[in-house]
Amino acid sequence: MMHEVVNPATEDVITTIELANAGEVDRAVERAQPALRAWNDMGPSGRARALHRLARTIEDHVDELARIECLNTGRPLADGVADARHVQSVIEYYANAPERMSGEQIPVDGGMTLTFREPLGVIGIIVPWNFPLMITAWGAIPALAAGNAVILKPALLTPLSAQRLEELFVEAGLPHGLFQVIVGSGAEIGERIATHPGIAKVVFTGSTEVGARVASLAAPLMKKVTLELGGKSANLIFADADIAKAAKAATKVFHNAGQDCCARARIYVERPAYDEFLREYERAIQSLRIGPPDLPGGADVGPLISRRHLEHVSAFVDGSDEVLIQADRPEGPGFWFPPTVISPASRDARIMREEVFGPVATVVPFDHEDEVVREANDSPFGLAGTVWTSNLARGVRVSRAIEAGVISVNSNSAVRYSTPFGGYKMSGLGRELGPDAPFEFTQTKSVFFAAD
Repeated sequence: MMHEVVNPATEDVITTIELANAGEVDRAVERAQPALRAWNDMGPSGRARALHRLARTIEDHVDELARIECLNTGRPLADGVADARHVQSVIEYYANAPERMSGEQIPVDGGMTLTFREPLGVIGIIVPWNFPLMITAWGAIPALAAGNAVILKPALLTPLSAQRLEELFVEAGLPHGLFQVIVGSGAEIGERIATHPGIAKVVFTGSTEVGARVASLAAPLMKKVTLELGGKSANLIFADADIAKAAKAATKVFHNAGQDCCARARIYVERPAYDEFLREYERAIQSLRIGPPDLPGGADVGPLISRRHLEHVSAFVDGSDEVLIQADRPEGPGFWFPPTVISPASRDARIMREEVFGPVATVVPFDHEDEVVREANDSPFGLAGTVWTSNLARGVRVSRAIEAGVISVNSNSAVRYSTPFGGYKMSGLGRELGPDAPFEFTQTKSVFFAAD
């Protein structure tokens, strides 16, 4: 079956690719076996050197990867360059992990026990379309550092950067079959990855509904899973904060056209600062540059990923009389939706409960700290959140009270490759990134040595 890959900024067809079937997963698992042996025969120092070579190879192709990513996703070119450099940084960060994955020695009665961290084997990774390059690296690189092989299924909408990465892995000298990309439907390729007995773990990033499906398919095999799922994160702005700075930072909700599971889309502003915040927020929004990746002078906000997704986002806003602020959208082709701010009449409105995954934020006032913490936590999701305040004690208190895995204080960004990332509640299971990420792709073996 053939599949057209479309540029969301122009609606032009970039290329046509043939989709794989489930049998290709079986063949990929077979191809991974000699690659696994070769990879582990290198030893820790050999694998470390290979990952350093890979980082240098990525560095040599940053501009190329950025152009591919932006062509396929519509992201601003500066963001594409940042994403490609982020991949390089992730590889550099984990390149020395193979030499640091030590076990323990534990004194026990009658002898000594040693523990060993052993790779799981073949890891299946299923990535979404919103940050294809970065999320591929978040799963694949720690898995490789721990001594595993990777089979990756990119999203059908955005397969191109993953396909180029596969070529660069080989160019850097990593074993053939160690990192394989299979482009196909989730119903066929994704489900086979989740159910294949030769795949030891699945890492999935995407919707909560599909994540639950992946977990249920993996469960009969007792297969490990890491799930990074949906979000509806809260941004709590207290009146003692730097309101102009908080308003400018709140435009990050429109980054990547709002297609970000960490987007702080529920904005709560303490009532004495509410009007000031709206004035500053509108000023900041109207200064955003909306356009294609190659917009002269650079774009801040690109298009949505597809026409279908444009219709999904539009359904939350079209015809609403609760729109407070809305920017202009570009004329002509492309899946454009303008940054939009809603003031819902009800705290139980659909737009307050469901993930829009588009450039839409809600702003509502609050009166008391306990009240806003309850509202922030009144969600099935718990991925990220932000607290804006000049009161250090409040910053500590409220950030600890919010039920989410990644919190920032006086910043709207908290995801870094050097720190753990993951959600509470229906936002996911397990953690990615941080120094311990490679351990998530190992199993612990205890070996007892008798002393007599």
